[in-house]
Amino acid sequence: MHTVCPGAKMIRQPKPESFDCPQCGAEVEIWTDELKGVCPQCKTTVLRYQDQSCLEWCKLAETCVGREAYNNFMQNRAQMIKDTLLHDVELLFGDDTKRINHAKKVMAYVQEILAKEEGDWHILMPASILHDVGIKVAEEKYGSAAGHLQEKEGPGVARKLMLKLGLRLEHIEEVCEIIAHHHSPGIIKTNNFKILYDADLLVNIEDEMKTKDKEKLAKVIESSFLTPTGREMAKRVYLT
Repeated sequence: MHTVCPGAKMIRQPKPESFDCPQCGAEVEIWTDELKGVCPQCKTTVLRYQDQSCLEWCKLAETCVGREAYNNFMQNRAQMIKDTLLHDVELLFGDDTKRINHAKKVMAYVQEILAKEEGDWHILMPASILHDVGIKVAEEKYGSAAGHLQEKEGPGVARKLMLKLGLRLEHIEEVCEIIAHHHSPGIIKTNNFKILYDADLLVNIEDEMKTKDKEKLAKVIESSFLTPTGREMAKRVYLT
C-alpha cells in the first residue's frame, strides 16, 4: 500500500496556523510556508517558531517534494532561524544596541569569510548571532561580563533558544561548544570555530586597538587571526 509522506503534503499544501502575539496576546495567523505575520490588533511582527521538518534530515527529501519546493523550504527555514534568533537577541539585550549591532556585524563578517573559507553556515549563522548571549547572565550573576564568564553562561542560554527552533542536536552542541570557547583560541581547531573567532575579532579589534602604530597593529593582526581570509580582511580594514 502506497502512503503519502506527511512532509510532502505539508510543503505542497500550505495551511494556516495560529500563534499568540508576544505583545498583546492576540491570535496571529501565519501560513506554514510563511516566516512571519502581523498582529491584527497591535501590528507587532510575529515570527513563527517551527519544529524540525523531515525535509531537513531525510535523504529522499528533495526527490519526495521536488527540487524547487525543497530549495524554497530550506531557504525559508534558514531565513526563519536567522530572523528569530536576531529577534531573540534583541529581546535579550533590550536597549543595548551596541551588543545587538555587534552580533549583526559578526554575522556579516562570517558570511564574507565563508565566501573564501570552508565552513558550515548552519553552524556559523546561529553561532555568530548567539556567541555573546552569556553577557547578560554573567553581569547579573557576577557583576562582570569578562570573557571566561561569557563562555561559562552563554551555552545554556543559546541552547534554549536553539532547541525552541528545533535545530539538529548535533548542530546545537557544536554551536554551544564554539560559544563556550569563543574567547579561547587554540582549544577548538575546527574551521567553523576559526571563522567565528576571526569574524568576532574583526569587530572587537576596532575597540581594543587604539594604537596608531601601523607596524605594531600589523604584527597583532598577523599573530591573532586564525584564517588567511580573516587576516587579509583585517589588513584591508585597519591598515589601508
